[in-house]
Amino acid sequence: MGIRADKKNIWTGYGSTFEKVSALTGETERGIDVVLGGQIWKVKPDKEEKLKNPCIWMQAGVVKRKSCTNFYDCTTCNYDKAMMKKAKQGKILSWQDAMRRLPDKDRVCRHTLTKRIPYRLCAYNYNCGTCDFDQYFEDIIATKYSSRAEEVYNIKGFDIPMGYYFHNGHTWARIESGGFIRIGMDDFSLKLLGEMEKFELPLMGKVLDPETPGWGIKKKGREADVLSPAGGIIVEVNHRIWENPTTANRSPYEDGWLFLIRTNDIGASLNKLMDDNKSMSWLKQEVSTLENMVEQVAGPLAADGGLFAGNIYDNLPELGWTNLTKTFLKT
Repeated sequence: MGIRADKKNIWTGYGSTFEKVSALTGETERGIDVVLGGQIWKVKPDKEEKLKNPCIWMQAGVVKRKSCTNFYDCTTCNYDKAMMKKAKQGKILSWQDAMRRLPDKDRVCRHTLTKRIPYRLCAYNYNCGTCDFDQYFEDIIATKYSSRAEEVYNIKGFDIPMGYYFHNGHTWARIESGGFIRIGMDDFSLKLLGEMEKFELPLMGKVLDPETPGWGIKKKGREADVLSPAGGIIVEVNHRIWENPTTANRSPYEDGWLFLIRTNDIGASLNKLMDDNKSMSWLKQEVSTLENMVEQVAGPLAADGGLFAGNIYDNLPELGWTNLTKTFLKT
């Protein structure tokens, strides 16, 4: 994934071909205009770039190029339904029949095809409905274990990962493989309020409404409600949080998740939340608000503001529990 330059100021790498453009004439071939480092570039996606989330129909060789746009939830995928309809009409091979034509050693599990697990052969001739591993994977592995944040930024001591959606009440939602939505509290809120004595989490099967109190937190006789960033039916609760609430502080975006929900409309559930760019700008504003609050009770901060450590409320109770939860949790 390196970068190569030639005499024509054309570079390739990172899944794209990019070329310098004259700021005065704008003369180049076809592409997308972007500005990097004060220089205008023309960017064209490489045809041979490997898809990050390849569709199972592509992996089986039925179509040349197709990215999964439904979080590997094939049961609700309109594209999958349309392709299966064509297969039943005899117009194309189903992805299952395409895989059955391969040599035995190449007949891998559908979850290997979609890069959700390492190499595993299919033992049920692609009759996934009768596969005990398939059921175990969807019901146990995919629900209980959170994927890892690949890219995390730090803003004055507070971590914020890319690929997550944030609510302004300092909660997050992440779309998991299979179409589940995993939910938790962000690093800012947990460092701000410190380690909790108890999380009052909802039970499995409960229906949550977005932007309404979804769970509660307790600490040293203090309580607060937390707004749920998204709505849906709870299908899994992180029991490690009940047993050891400090797990949320140690790993807020991974092991410290709170519960998993399922909804029929993922897009509608997340369209009011902040994505990568918006969440970064929002967190910077929240840090600035916190700095002003700290200065009011503790005096001026260092010129550069410094970095915040954990347990801010414990170290500076003058900030006030109610004041902090009202300002940042919006409750």
